[in-house]
Amino acid sequence: MDFELTEDQATIRKAVAELAGKFDDQYWLEKDAAHEFPAEFYDAFAKGGWLGITTPEEYGGHGFGITEAALLLEEVSASGGGMNAASSMHLSIFGMHPVIVHGSEELKRRTLPRIVNGDLHVCFGVTEPGAGLDTTKITTFARREGDEYVVNGRKVWISKAVESEKILLLTRTTKFEDAEKKTDGLTLFLTDLDRSKVDIRPIKKMGRNAVTSNELFIDDLRIPVEDRVGEEGKGFKYILDGLNPERMLVAAEALGLGRAALRAAVRYGNEREVFGRPIGMNQGLQFPLADSLARLDAAELALRKATWLYDNGKPCGREANTAKYLCADAGFQAADRALQTHGGMGYSEEYHVARYFREARLLKIAPLSQEMVLNYLGSHVLGLPRSY
Repeated sequence: MDFELTEDQATIRKAVAELAGKFDDQYWLEKDAAHEFPAEFYDAFAKGGWLGITTPEEYGGHGFGITEAALLLEEVSASGGGMNAASSMHLSIFGMHPVIVHGSEELKRRTLPRIVNGDLHVCFGVTEPGAGLDTTKITTFARREGDEYVVNGRKVWISKAVESEKILLLTRTTKFEDAEKKTDGLTLFLTDLDRSKVDIRPIKKMGRNAVTSNELFIDDLRIPVEDRVGEEGKGFKYILDGLNPERMLVAAEALGLGRAALRAAVRYGNEREVFGRPIGMNQGLQFPLADSLARLDAAELALRKATWLYDNGKPCGREANTAKYLCADAGFQAADRALQTHGGMGYSEEYHVARYFREARLLKIAPLSQEMVLNYLGSHVLGLPRSY
């Protein structure tokens, strides 16, 4: 096994860290508090060409793999930007994979170059209040009328919808009860987010407030057939292509956020003196931080294996889910311990670890919960009876 980064990967990590480092903790605190999209940060990464890191070169990207994308998002998060930074570009980095693989040439040439240069913001519309993680039970319906589809329904927890011009939208074109298989009859579109037909309502939430999460109420949205991704009724298969990479990228973001929290805790442990000595000298504080370092390092190894497998065309479901589980746990534990190390000041906004804590907690829930990861490992890897 070779654990050394390639020259390109080392260059990516260094360059991303330098660029992200220009946006300090105060920048992110202010954006989060104002519920304001980090446009300056997003534009800087778009100008640097980073949004197209996995997009094929013929559409303006660089054509790198998921390993390079994970390194990018890990460094973005580790800079202190956390999930506000990562979520501003997450979908642009890899979310268009179903379009790249299954979309028409016309659709790709019309949209991908604009996503790469930062001109086009896109959100991903899958989750519904009545379905949750049971995606086959979504009810948003697209009815074919000639060369158009008419869509009605509701989506929830749609990140960046306020900022987005287009939506990658999963619908039903065959009702669940009429489908031969429960995964049949789902159709994917990349289409305009027409505000006259889609009511977007931001959700008040605990953290990551520089990037909105939204409810969408869709009433008679008309979608031209050329905005359909691939064949009608095959949308569930198309989104499956991106699930393992999504788990890896979220794992990278959790890992980076844990690194940022640990860095802050170590700095405070060295600087803060009580009873005539740095508090980091006390094993009651030092041991938990050392334990978090070990857990973050171990989680990183699981993530690197997962991305290597994917980039080499090998099965990686077990490793992708394991990486998400371990990185989310290790990242949140590091953030929790960083807050504890700061004592009462950790509960204030001054030292930023409270923001890290809020954002790290999200990663044990999204894009799927830790419990659903264990469901997957229990049934698909261990061979135990499926519990849901």
